[in-house]
Amino acid sequence: MIRVPEDYYYTKDHEWAQADENVVTVGITEFAQQSLGEVVYVELPEEGQKVSQGDPFGVVESVKAVSDLYAPVSGTVIEVNSSLVDNPSFLNDNPMVDGWLIRIELDNEKELANLLRAPDYKKLISEK
Repeated sequence: MIRVPEDYYYTKDHEWAQADENVVTVGITEFAQQSLGEVVYVELPEEGQKVSQGDPFGVVESVKAVSDLYAPVSGTVIEVNSSLVDNPSFLNDNPMVDGWLIRIELDNEKELANLLRAPDYKKLISEK
């Protein structure tokens, strides 16, 4: 069973975003991880880098495919999960917790309204 926490936001590209005031933690969903298979490489942005909603910010490579990662919101990257660079397997084991990718200081809270909520994301992945 794929976990889809109710308090998270989601993109159609299968990233999740958890907002805590003006800081948004970003990762890939369990659906994305299962679709990709075993993740073997992760490329993430530098801290301090600006990202824009919908634009690529990194890459995840698995034994099956290479996929771009897309920013769910615009802002400044304030933290990078650097342990993923050395241990991309964290994404395989628990993409919703240990496998978080980056934390973004949100530029505009209104952008969260452009993202999917859990019921809509569940519907999206059930159609796949």
